[in-house]
Amino acid sequence: MRAVAKGLLCLTMSAGAAFAADDEEGAPAKPDVPNIYLDLRTTYATIPAGTLGLGFGGTSLSAAFEALATRRGVTLPNGLPTAKSIAVDLPLTVDVSDRVSLYGGVSGSTTDVGGGWSSFDITSWNIGVQADLYQQNGGRIPTITLQSTLTQSVPNEQGMTTSFNHVLEFDYALDEDETRGWLVGVQYTHTDIASQLARIKPNTILYAGGYYQWPSNWKFTGRLGAQSFGGAQIAGRTLADSFTQPILRLDLDRMDDNDNRLFGVTAQIAWMPKPSYQVTLRTPLYAVRN
Repeated sequence: MRAVAKGLLCLTMSAGAAFAADDEEGAPAKPDVPNIYLDLRTTYATIPAGTLGLGFGGTSLSAAFEALATRRGVTLPNGLPTAKSIAVDLPLTVDVSDRVSLYGGVSGSTTDVGGGWSSFDITSWNIGVQADLYQQNGGRIPTITLQSTLTQSVPNEQGMTTSFNHVLEFDYALDEDETRGWLVGVQYTHTDIASQLARIKPNTILYAGGYYQWPSNWKFTGRLGAQSFGGAQIAGRTLADSFTQPILRLDLDRMDDNDNRLFGVTAQIAWMPKPSYQVTLRTPLYAVRN
């Protein structure tokens, strides 16, 4: 009997090991540690006279320009001049799952408004979340993604700005691997100013676009839309005029086999109504990459 029992035990253990091996081969184990990386972004932008730094994303850059505008608006008799800026965003990002990412960090910038470049200073901090409310997974309903970011200008003083930026995007993939598809979305930005004399009205972007990812893992994404800005006032005078104009954004990203971004470059043209140009280099620094 002992020999039979030992034989059954060995058979059971062998079968269990075989089933475990099959499970490992059939479905890869989920990583124990999420992706953790510093999503380093470096942006160069030109801003026409009489407007603010607006467009897709870039709420930290916008907050820096808005803070600059509210601090200098009263002392600029001819309104806001043509400006150039270099900004560096340093949000620490944690991909909690394949559906949810949390991020937060600081941004610094240097600005040239005609008298030379200013010193590079920390100009804002931000926190945010990006979540897939629904995933297509081969079905007919597109993936629905919501991204919300809170950005506050630095230093904390009279005229500081607090921006709330929300993006709702619908992504309809045309193949099972989601390497090509269509995009439709809306971005809404609301800014509060710590001053009773100044006001910046909301900025809204409606857009459509698409993307294609080659077998080499290079991915191209294009978005074309219309941006509507309500304008800005300070002390009863117009700081920036309202407008509704087209906006174009083009992204080229290098991905890995697990769709982690390794490198990216973004070019944006926004008419305000004169064109504003913006180029962003995205070079994530991974502490953990699955």
